Amino acid sequence: MLSKYRLPNQQEGEEIIKIIRRDFFILVKKIVLFLLLNLLPLIFFYLASLNFPTMLVGDISPPLLILGASIYYLFMWLLFFFSFVDYYLDVWIVTNKRIIDIEQRGLFSRVISEQKLYRVQDVTSETHGFFPTIFAYGSVLIQTAGEKERFHFKQIPDPDKVRDVIIKLAE
Repeated sequence: MLSKYRLPNQQEGEEIIKIIRRDFFILVKKIVLFLLLNLLPLIFFYLASLNFPTMLVGDISPPLLILGASIYYLFMWLLFFFSFVDYYLDVWIVTNKRIIDIEQRGLFSRVISEQKLYRVQDVTSETHGFFPTIFAYGSVLIQTAGEKERFHFKQIPDPDKVRDVIIKLAE
């Protein structure tokens, strides 16, 4: 478990400067999308009952419709869970000695990359679009001299401040 006080493979004298997750607005957008998608079966049942009133009468069709709606909601919950896990477990950690990129890829796959701060060559922050500008979130791109040429912090809050922190630490 990630803690502010204990870091995996922590070096002596290493302090955590910043723990960065995706912006909260990204999670809110996903929640709103899933709420809208959860309304689709209800709209379908309403329109079907208006246009085909005999469809809901009988021995076979109501259980089949309930089964179909149940399968749909099961997949919606599964997709929501997967989206939340991806949101919550993508973490970027900036310490006084290195940058750690923990990226969750799927439910059972994780990629962890780290780079020493003295290898940082260029740090760029980007904000593109209406909502990222209004809610002040964007991306930070870190060019290093290491094996992984670019670290990409996606959809993080206040990317300009994060860029400034990394530049000060790299100097």
